[in-house]
Amino acid sequence: MSAKWYTVGKLVNTHGLRGEVKIMPSTDFADERFAVGSKLSLQDEQSGKAIEIEITAAREHKGTYIAKLKGFNDINEVEKYKGWLLKISETEQAELEDGQYYYHQIIGCKAVTEDGEELGVISEILSPGANHVWVVDRVKPKGKQILLPVIDDVILDVDVAEKVVTVRLLEGLI
Repeated sequence: MSAKWYTVGKLVNTHGLRGEVKIMPSTDFADERFAVGSKLSLQDEQSGKAIEIEITAAREHKGTYIAKLKGFNDINEVEKYKGWLLKISETEQAELEDGQYYYHQIIGCKAVTEDGEELGVISEILSPGANHVWVVDRVKPKGKQILLPVIDDVILDVDVAEKVVTVRLLEGLI
């Protein structure tokens, strides 16, 4: 087994009586991760248990994915996995083009302005519509979170090795 695992979704509920599950994705590549034939690890954070699963059918439904797992044909077989995380190993991650990043590369990065002022740390990535939004937890005691739209006018530079994101604060962002 690989040393590093990355969460790509969470099994949040069952769907119907035939063993389908509802998955809340936490990846940019949900259509790829939950495609037919995808092999994932279903892991319980509390007990440390893990099982390998394969997706045999999947469809997007209102921001979630409804998936059928190989070998699970009844609601009672999948019920016990509610709340478990779907993960991939580090070796299964595809190479990205320049300017593309995995969530785990961005979360935890320090956000600084082009003038060098430290704003805080990126704690979450939202996908509300046309573009992603990076949530910055402010350096105390400066207050509320900052929501940074991931657009070229705002995100100037991303250095994943140093865990620093340089931003331009447009009027109204703070």
